[in-house]
Amino acid sequence: MMKKRAAAVLAMALAAGSLSLAACGGGNGGPEAEKTAAAESREAGKSSAAAESQKTDPSAGEAADAQEETNQAAEGEETELIVFAAASMTETLNEIAGLYKEVAPNVTLTFNFDSSGTLKTQIEEGADCDLFISAGQKQMDQLDIQADAGVNTDGLDFVDGTTRLDLLENRVTLCVPEGNPAGIESFDGLAQALTGEDILMAMGNSDVPVGQYTQNILAYYGLGEEELAKAGKITYGTNVKEVTTQITEASVDCGVVYCTDAFSAGLSPVDYATAEMCGQVIYPAAVLKVSSHPEEAKAFLDYLSQEEAMAVFENVGFSPVE
Repeated sequence: MMKKRAAAVLAMALAAGSLSLAACGGGNGGPEAEKTAAAESREAGKSSAAAESQKTDPSAGEAADAQEETNQAAEGEETELIVFAAASMTETLNEIAGLYKEVAPNVTLTFNFDSSGTLKTQIEEGADCDLFISAGQKQMDQLDIQADAGVNTDGLDFVDGTTRLDLLENRVTLCVPEGNPAGIESFDGLAQALTGEDILMAMGNSDVPVGQYTQNILAYYGLGEEELAKAGKITYGTNVKEVTTQITEASVDCGVVYCTDAFSAGLSPVDYATAEMCGQVIYPAAVLKVSSHPEEAKAFLDYLSQEEAMAVFENVGFSPVE
C-alpha cells in the first residue's frame, strides 16, 4: 500500500516538472523567439516602406535609370559621322581623321569627296549626311533657307544655320606640267595665249566652284568661254582633282586649280589669281538638319577650327578666314 502511494506521488511530481519546463521556455515560445520575430517584423516593414516609396516617389527609379545611362555612356557607343566635303580637302581631312580618333575614339568619320555641286545634289536627293563642307558659298546657299532666295531658288532647308561658319580660305592658281612646254608664266600670259596660240587649258565644269572661279578669271580678261571651248582651247573636269590630273599627266598645257591641290600633286603654281580677278575663295561648313548625330557633328566641326586641325590645313596652303 505504501509502495503504491509513493509511485503515485512520484508520477505527479514528474508531470508537474514537465509543465514547469514547458512554461519556462521550451520549444519556440521563449523571449529569444519573441526578439527574432520582432526583428523580422521590422525588416518586413522596411521592405514594404521602400516599395511604397518607389510608388509614391518615382524619382528613386529615375535616379537608377540615370545611373545606368551614365554607365553606358562611359563605356562609349560607336558613332559614324558622314562628312560630305569638297574634293580639294581629300588629303587634309584624311590626315585629320587620324588625329580626331585620339580626341573622340568612339567616332568613325566616313568621307564623301566630290565637287561641291555634286555633293549638293546628293544631299538634296536624300543622301545621308551629317556635315557639309563646300568649296564655295553658292552650293551651301542653295541648301540654306536663310540664304538669298535668288540663290536658293528651290527654297531648300537643309542647313542648320546656328552651326554654319566660314571655315577656310583657299587660293586659285595657274599650274603647268613639268617642264612647262607651252611657256605659260602667268594669267596675263595665259590670256594672250588663249587669244592667238594653239594651246589647251583645263578648268572645272560650271557647277564646280573652281570652274566658277575660272569663269570669273576669263571674264576679267574679256575672254568668251564658249568661243574658246568651240575652238578646242578648253577641256573640262568634273571636279578639281580631275583638272589636277590632266595637268600632272601633261594632257593639257595648263590648268586652273586650288593651291592646295597643286601642293598635294607636287605642282608648282606659276601664278595666283587675285580677289579682283575671281573673288575670295571661301569654304563654308555646316551641320545639316537631317543629321542623325548633330551633337557629334558639331563637335567635329568645332575641332576643325582648332589649332591642331588648322595646322594640317595651313600646311597645304589653306588659311583661316579673316
